[in-house]
Amino acid sequence: MDKLFRRAALLLIILMVVTVQMVSAASVAAVQKVRFSQTPEKVRIVFDLDKLPEYNVTLEQDPLRLLVDFSGTLNKNVARQYTLNDPFVNALRLAEVQPGKFQAVIDLKKAVIYKVFTLPSPNRLVIDIIKTYDQKIQQEVAPGLNYMTWLRSRQDGPTAAYILDMDPKQYVLKPVLSNDVVAGLETVKDMADRTGAFAAVNASYFAPDGQILGLLKMDGKIISTPGIARTALGIMTDGSIIIDKVDYGGSIRLPDGKTVAITGVNCERGPNDLILYNSYFNNSTETNEFGIEYVITGGKVAAINPNNSSLMPDSQVLSAHGTTAEALSKLKVGDKITIEQSLGTAWDKAVYAIGAGPMLVKNNGVFLTTTLEEFGSDVAGGRAPRTAVGVDKNGHILLVVVDGRQNHSIGMTLKEMASFMQELGAVNAMNFDGGGSSEMVVSGDVVNIPSDGRERRVGDALAVVKKSNQ
Repeated sequence: MDKLFRRAALLLIILMVVTVQMVSAASVAAVQKVRFSQTPEKVRIVFDLDKLPEYNVTLEQDPLRLLVDFSGTLNKNVARQYTLNDPFVNALRLAEVQPGKFQAVIDLKKAVIYKVFTLPSPNRLVIDIIKTYDQKIQQEVAPGLNYMTWLRSRQDGPTAAYILDMDPKQYVLKPVLSNDVVAGLETVKDMADRTGAFAAVNASYFAPDGQILGLLKMDGKIISTPGIARTALGIMTDGSIIIDKVDYGGSIRLPDGKTVAITGVNCERGPNDLILYNSYFNNSTETNEFGIEYVITGGKVAAINPNNSSLMPDSQVLSAHGTTAEALSKLKVGDKITIEQSLGTAWDKAVYAIGAGPMLVKNNGVFLTTTLEEFGSDVAGGRAPRTAVGVDKNGHILLVVVDGRQNHSIGMTLKEMASFMQELGAVNAMNFDGGGSSEMVVSGDVVNIPSDGRERRVGDALAVVKKSNQ
């Protein structure tokens, strides 16, 4: 991404301390009077001066305040403190920091856009604190790939959103596992850099060790399964996407014709579980000695181990415990095993699938499935940073991140995020992992400001790659 473009976007959305210096040829100025005006749109602060001054303007985030440093003095009749009864501006304080230098501190309650300028005849320094704003900065990252930063004020506070519009005729979405295995964590930027992606966002929910919580299918192979039916994104062979609720069905057929249900894929084995492991998990199953494992190669039992079996690209491991171990207890090396897995007719045709949820938009209407999909307050509660994916009526894919829990952006509730995706033109949309995980990378740059204050290492990402590179 063009560096000047990104800097302009950062300045607009006040993501860091920004210093602007304006210098005139005038000598030390004297402030003779301070005046205010307030409207729903802005607060204007005017300093009447005998000369146009030199000044610096700095916007600080914590605490949130605007600092204006003058080369000048204050007349004796100018008060040193002013209280403003305004929802955005708390107070103005004036203090001499050294002889011939003083500072105006404007304490802010919410994020703002500001303008500072001088006017002659009579000489004035004007500070506009702009409360109502709707700013968009757009750029074509590459043909068929457009990026937009959108900052706007709302009644409850400001929001900063980052939107990537992708043409599926030229690009495809592709899940990327951290470190190319389920076990482990990696930043979205590292995953984007490693795969040469044009862009990427965070995706699945994950455990502290990186284990994917929910559905993940890569290159036609199921990598992780949902505990319950939840919303997922399916990526078809032509690059188009589907968004819907999906569940996993898996079982093995024993030599005697009996079937045993698979309870999970590439996850921790619990009591009475039958877990299917493949080489996407790690180098080995990492299981304990309280079960039994069957290495399946070419549809037959190749080895039987007590635990922690090695995982190879051409084999899978069935790890059983308790009642499922009893059901498999007669298996011998050389026995034929049939492994059957399905996500449903449409989803079995998907090359990639990635689950999270809940649903946000369905058939062009807000459609929240928070309760149906049994999400708790950690996902559904209050405003937070959010990540979402959607598809518009023309088939274009929208990747969206909204900052939250910060002065420049308060985040969105799930309902607000659903309405926002609908406003962007999504006819179907779903929620991904949020909070400190929410991140968007475009052309090698992290374009949003993660709420942790740094990139969080996550379990996987959703990358945008050229179709020829998938």
